[in-house]
Amino acid sequence: MYTGLEAARFGVYVHFPYCLSKCPYCDFASTAAKQIPDERYTQAILAELSRRLEAHGAAGREVTSIFLGGGTPSLWAPRSVAKVLDAIGQQLRVASGCEVTLEANPGASDAERFSDYRRAGVNRLSMGVQSFEASTLATLGRAHDGATAKRAFDAARRAGFDNVSMDFIYGVHGQTEAQVESDARAAVGLGSEHLSAYALTLDKASLAEDVPLAKQLARGEVHLPPDETVVRMQRLVRDVFAGAGLQRYEISNYAKPGFHSRHNALYWTGGEYLAVGTGATGFVRGAEAVRYSNQRSADRYLAEVEAGRVPEASREVLTPFELFEERVAMGLRLVNGVDLEAVCREFGQSAEARGQTVRHLVHARLAERREGRLALTDAGFDVHSAIAARLM
Repeated sequence: MYTGLEAARFGVYVHFPYCLSKCPYCDFASTAAKQIPDERYTQAILAELSRRLEAHGAAGREVTSIFLGGGTPSLWAPRSVAKVLDAIGQQLRVASGCEVTLEANPGASDAERFSDYRRAGVNRLSMGVQSFEASTLATLGRAHDGATAKRAFDAARRAGFDNVSMDFIYGVHGQTEAQVESDARAAVGLGSEHLSAYALTLDKASLAEDVPLAKQLARGEVHLPPDETVVRMQRLVRDVFAGAGLQRYEISNYAKPGFHSRHNALYWTGGEYLAVGTGATGFVRGAEAVRYSNQRSADRYLAEVEAGRVPEASREVLTPFELFEERVAMGLRLVNGVDLEAVCREFGQSAEARGQTVRHLVHARLAERREGRLALTDAGFDVHSAIAARLM
């Protein structure tokens, strides 16, 4: 059982929206661009960062994680990444050992930049491999092949990265359980410190935009494996990763001891994160708990920043009950669970009112009580959303 989870308490997320092509399953704020306005976008990030820090009174705070996501941040010029990291360091106190992650595509041109990113201050790479299988990659619209992904991992090692994560997707149209197991074995064979494996989700209620693959599903042009097959795929992944010494610490995430994602753990444990860039979503707590989201259009984002405005598309003040809901739902994604009584006290909710539900979950072996925390079992993870809803 994984219990050594350390989360960042305050982080910075920087979103880079540009890609060479748009994957048909991706609902992140991203856009395919033949020419990337590198310097223009970098200057916009620097301007928004200063405005955000001033608006939230966050200048000088200690930051323990920085995450550059996308889009495809490995298309961003390393000198520009260095400028952004330097600006963060000048306006915030970057903690010793701060986790600095950059998401990367495993394409050959991206891998050529890895050494430069390391020199810029990035100390963790998160590579979007998704699969080593040609048919799965084709369905997902990925441009690389399995051999290229493995070469990119080797390039990351040569560049000096000793903390490399890889992402995988299962439950894809036409994908077999044998292929999922093959992906998992190939992944652990490389020796990555961290692996993530997500079931493909095309439910419109869960997507920020109506992606092409979801439209194909609606038209009957593709078919996802049945739920019971997806569960077996997940258990195959879990068992292969565990056999290689990777500890499951969250529903979809596995790591060698000490190599869990501190930035993602920040989200799961209720930490704060300042977010800048196209489509970025941030969460800060002052007199009020505020979540904001930026414009999802890169052009609109740039126009807003260059006009001297904060590029928000939405802002909401979260109520104590909404904070409670999120804290429980996110905490139950973790293997070590959530201190339900402490969370109830923090947000003015009744632990007693949920006592019967907890007892039923434990009796059904969907959850366990461990050192004052409520944690889901493997069977509980399979129905996490339903359990979280019951506890609301």
